[in-house]
Amino acid sequence: MDSHDVWIKECHKLDFFPSPRKYIEGTKTSEDAAKQLGCEVSNIAKSIVFMGKDCAIVVITSGSNRVDRKKKLKKILGYKPGQASPKYVLDYTGYEIGGIPPFGHLKRCIVMCDEDLLKYDIVWGAGGTYDTVFPISPAELVKISRATVVDIKQ
Repeated sequence: MDSHDVWIKECHKLDFFPSPRKYIEGTKTSEDAAKQLGCEVSNIAKSIVFMGKDCAIVVITSGSNRVDRKKKLKKILGYKPGQASPKYVLDYTGYEIGGIPPFGHLKRCIVMCDEDLLKYDIVWGAGGTYDTVFPISPAELVKISRATVVDIKQ
């Protein structure tokens, strides 16, 4: 069972049944995914992981935005979270960088969603592997991930 299959299983536990797409060329970066899908980079819901005090912090942000960790994230959390290593990301979410989904993590994570994503009808998130993506409405993304909507961009 690969990471995509694990993610699908986690989605079913959440009563979410995605319609993933697989791209052999890969969708590791927001730019790669947008190119494959024929959409704007801003329609990509990328998941960035930071080291929290007790668990991972997953920030779902628009592919065209950067997370302001030093000011905005620090203000929200009350501390500046650390940069997560690839091993930390895998250990805490169950997925490797380039395929981190916005929900369906294997351990408890604090999830935040960039408010900019709410202006789109559909966004695309990673489906557990570097070559799978799935469409979802921002409202459903926030609901399923139990994300706090925040102004987080630089």
